[in-house]
Amino acid sequence: MWNPHPQMRFYGDIHTNRSIAPMNAPRRLADLATWLNGRTGHRAHRTYRVRMAVQTGFALTCVFLGVEFARFVQAARAGDLPLPPRPAGVEGFLPISGLMGLLDWAYQGSLNAIHPAATILVLVALALALTLRKSFCSWVCPVGFLSELLARFGRWSFGRNFLFWKWIDIPLRSLKYVLMAFFLGAIFMMGRQGIAAFLASPYNRVADVKMGLFFADMSLVGLVVMGILVVGSVFVRGLWCRYLCPYGALLGLVSWASPTRIRRDAEACISCGLCDKACMARLPISSSDRVVSVECTGCLDCVAVCPRPRALGAFVARRRVSSLAYAAAVLALFLAGYVSARATGTWQNALGDDEYVERIQDMDSGAYGHPGM
Repeated sequence: MWNPHPQMRFYGDIHTNRSIAPMNAPRRLADLATWLNGRTGHRAHRTYRVRMAVQTGFALTCVFLGVEFARFVQAARAGDLPLPPRPAGVEGFLPISGLMGLLDWAYQGSLNAIHPAATILVLVALALALTLRKSFCSWVCPVGFLSELLARFGRWSFGRNFLFWKWIDIPLRSLKYVLMAFFLGAIFMMGRQGIAAFLASPYNRVADVKMGLFFADMSLVGLVVMGILVVGSVFVRGLWCRYLCPYGALLGLVSWASPTRIRRDAEACISCGLCDKACMARLPISSSDRVVSVECTGCLDCVAVCPRPRALGAFVARRRVSSLAYAAAVLALFLAGYVSARATGTWQNALGDDEYVERIQDMDSGAYGHPGM
């Protein structure tokens, strides 16, 4: 039978077009990129979909790691050898141990084998801050993601988030820097030998387990404090991140040297003020030529709400970058640190199953208190 379309083959009543099918994959990728580069949310609180996708991915990863780590600890408590695989990624919640490990690495010339993933993740966060501002806070950190969700819930429930008066806001903002100075001062005062002794201490060897049990078996005081922070974050956007997070304070200071900036074209700007309302750090973007504040998290929400495409943008040095390129850079830096650590054998710690079982079952003894306490 004559076929008017040679590129098409007939299989009974089914038509297949082999010349068109291969074009669908790149077209779908282009459609996905267009969707991810789109924006979501109300007019003054829009964000790029790609940032929400990246945040959600990291948050779900943390949930998965938490569930796997709970299985590991439960099996260790019961003494069921061999233990399930321990997810080293939970060490991301040990920033103090990670920072000490980083200093010890500089002192000793080799990475300490106790919680090395904590050190790698601190190094990744610092690298992100040095290149892409505090993008760890706004693109990766699950606490920041939860804080944003609570603020959105507050706007949905009460129509708005609330602000402290400036005479309260400024002193409160200094708290995270005070906490950062306290922790850094305490760490540096320990010196080379003190840091090495802490990393080898029984407390630090099971710091991941202690961290997990803190949340699993939270005390009444812990529940009250956590409740205050959760409820407060509904009413005040970024309560923990803005006022209390010492980790974010450190990353902010490092980000001051970042080549990444939000730049405003004064001629294209219509002074609508939407960027000021969207900024989670509450910076005066509409009256600045470029944003250099250490409070900038690199979230790109100010760019997402801008009604004039060329009025506001993210720039690395003098080159404008899209939200998709920014997201790709964040993921590439994070994955580079993770893959490098796995490839060099510096991701998993040196504690074996037998040691974990022994230490976890003996953890209520005084030997596992915080060193110096």
